[in-house]
Amino acid sequence: MEQRSASVARKTNETDIQLSLNLDGSGQTDIETDVPFLNHMLDLFTKHGQFDLKVHATGDVDIDDHHTVEDIGICLGQTVREALGDKKGIKRYASVFVPMDEALAQVIIDISNRPHFEHRAVYPAATVGSFTTELVHEFLWKFALEARITLHVIVHYGQNTHHMIEAVFKALARALDEATSIDPRVQGVPSTKGVL
Repeated sequence: MEQRSASVARKTNETDIQLSLNLDGSGQTDIETDVPFLNHMLDLFTKHGQFDLKVHATGDVDIDDHHTVEDIGICLGQTVREALGDKKGIKRYASVFVPMDEALAQVIIDISNRPHFEHRAVYPAATVGSFTTELVHEFLWKFALEARITLHVIVHYGQNTHHMIEAVFKALARALDEATSIDPRVQGVPSTKGVL
């Protein structure tokens, strides 16, 4: 089977990003950004989804991490959408729970071509290291928008903000892996419309 992959470059006055993704990879990473916590989240996202991901990004982090995090979310979503192509044979849906010590996160995905995002989480801390936790929402929303997927993220409970966010990214990876996987029983696309 031909591997499903895509690459994108995005250069603005705020960021410079090169990102490539292989949905049918083996968990290989090459991640270099100016946002250390995001590097960690993207690394575990790649490992738990069994994707291959390369991200080289610089941005105006002297202001804050917002533009870099947002634009990487945009680029990742664009590569997912492109790599999926016509979406023939995919499972389409997935719902995954992931625990991380005391935290429990759930991610539900519909590869629907109808972008929508719901985020139910209350993070106890405003930052993890230098990373502002509100950027989790920004990253996920832009990812869902550009991938054109329906994405529901629920953190059921937790006390440690790092654990809660880590559970989200692991659940996102595993849900995306499942939803994009090929089901040999599916003829064409899994929709009565005939298109996704």
